[in-house]
Amino acid sequence: MAEKTETFSAEERAAMKDRVKESRSRSSAKKKDPETARRDGDAEIAEKLAALSDEERALGEALRTMVSESAPHLMPRTYYGMPAWANEAGKVVCFFKPKSKFKVRYSTFEFEAPATLDEGNVWPTAYAVTALDKADLAFLAERVRRAAGTDG
Repeated sequence: MAEKTETFSAEERAAMKDRVKESRSRSSAKKKDPETARRDGDAEIAEKLAALSDEERALGEALRTMVSESAPHLMPRTYYGMPAWANEAGKVVCFFKPKSKFKVRYSTFEFEAPATLDEGNVWPTAYAVTALDKADLAFLAERVRRAAGTDG
């Protein structure tokens, strides 16, 4: 008999459970006014960041500040249990994936399909993040503004 292999890792299953909780929470959140939804989303992100190591928390906080300053119209929320920011239609534009989430080599800052980053035939949709200086944050801020449709 063939040995059974797991289709999803424990980390992937945990992320899917987070997504189900978020989906249920979002359906009831649709009745909230935008400011309450923003406050709740920011609290969700704060909770996720507080649970991270000092290194990952510092990265996450820097990205959180950068996104809120670069594209203040994006709505903070979580996405598969990770800090994320969504457009007016509720679609995630960008998110921070801490390396501890899936036990990988480095954290990433990523963009989803609603991000308007299209440039020619090839463009990046994810950036590895191990540290952030002012130049890095300025570069990512430009990408966020473009992704959110506010460059210009």
